[in-house]
Amino acid sequence: MIRPSVLRPWMLSAPGFFLFICMLIVPLALTAALSFNAFDHVTGIKNQWTLEHYVTVLTDPYYHGIFWRTLWVSALTSVLCMLIGVPEAYILSRMGNPWRTVFLLVLLAPLLVSVVVRSFGWSMLLGPQSILHEIFRLIGIGPVKILYTETAIIIALVHVMLPFMVIPVWTSLQKLDPEVQHAALSLSASPFTTMRRIILPQIMPGVLSGSLIVFGLSASSFVIPGLLGGRRLKMVATIVYDEYMHELNWPFGAAVALILLAVNLLIMFTYNRLVEGRYKKTMG
Repeated sequence: MIRPSVLRPWMLSAPGFFLFICMLIVPLALTAALSFNAFDHVTGIKNQWTLEHYVTVLTDPYYHGIFWRTLWVSALTSVLCMLIGVPEAYILSRMGNPWRTVFLLVLLAPLLVSVVVRSFGWSMLLGPQSILHEIFRLIGIGPVKILYTETAIIIALVHVMLPFMVIPVWTSLQKLDPEVQHAALSLSASPFTTMRRIILPQIMPGVLSGSLIVFGLSASSFVIPGLLGGRRLKMVATIVYDEYMHELNWPFGAAVALILLAVNLLIMFTYNRLVEGRYKKTMG
């Protein structure tokens, strides 16, 4: 007979497992099954199995370009968020109250505004009649096309995703013992050496978590590429939306979404292994 002490952890975890299965595993399984259905533009979804959708995505250079654009934009967004967010988190950790609270509110305030509203705001700021272009004209740079380019998408993504980088890094910094840093400085280590050899290796779990979150959210972002990239500059999420809502080709849209999920998981798993291996080697 199984003892209650053995069953108790499973019983306590059962509601979470049930929600996980119902809200993630089951929808993914249904989407995967849908992606193998044949589709006809006259009759719609057919009760026939096919690999045509996957073959089309994997062999057509048009979709290769869209996937490449999505991945490099997401990777660049992650790098920029890292370069901006890590110093921000360090400054935040060195602040005292009440400035730390004020800084946190400023950092988190954009999350209270819809991403659609923020994207419209960036479209007005980067548009051809915006004050930014007037500034460029006054200083002699001339007209610069930013809206409906990859640059506009990256700028807006960095603005939206930055809190998801700062918060994990700041949490890691809160766990550091300040005496270790003081000891390094007392042994004639420069502030740069202390940052590189003492602080950065210990906050790498936070940097890893933040960069994975930023990359995953950027790769699956739809609103920002849709509003700031226009109809011609497509990313994978906009392709999925078009297939579901305009073409009504749900099986093809499901196939594109699942391929994006697989590529994201492969890249994030590889990155996680590389960074974790380097972190353990450094800390060891």
